[in-house]
Amino acid sequence: MTLAIRAARPGDLVAIQALLSSTGLPLQGVTEHLPHFHVAEQTGMLLAVAGLEVYATSGLLRSVAVAEEVKGRGVGSDLVRRVLAKADEDRLATLYLLTTTAADYFPRFGFVRIDRGSLPPELNASEELRGECPASAIVMRRSALSLPGEAHLAS
Repeated sequence: MTLAIRAARPGDLVAIQALLSSTGLPLQGVTEHLPHFHVAEQTGMLLAVAGLEVYATSGLLRSVAVAEEVKGRGVGSDLVRRVLAKADEDRLATLYLLTTTAADYFPRFGFVRIDRGSLPPELNASEELRGECPASAIVMRRSALSLPGEAHLAS
């Protein structure tokens, strides 16, 4: 199966929202941050999404969702790696995420659990942190260029 991973386009918004809704993920903030989203598609059908909210030198990884028919095939991992590479390219110093179901999934990408109180103040602008993601969500952080198993060029 060949999937194309690419930057999201305005025309993808409805399909992204449908996929997020089907997986129980929040829709608030998607429109505003769409330029930092990536999608995986096959023959014009959107099958996965991962987004990033950018705040100064920090980012919030969000909206990682994979359609049921392609789960377990590495599509989500490929998409997360693409978003993380873009964040590194854009020189975001630290990435954060909130999760209620995937805390065991994200350490493979260099994320570690942190206390919610350790989040930088600039992330308070995110709707994810203003109530869209429950207070019980696990908070994780990844420092720039810390993806395990991958070499990065120092600049």
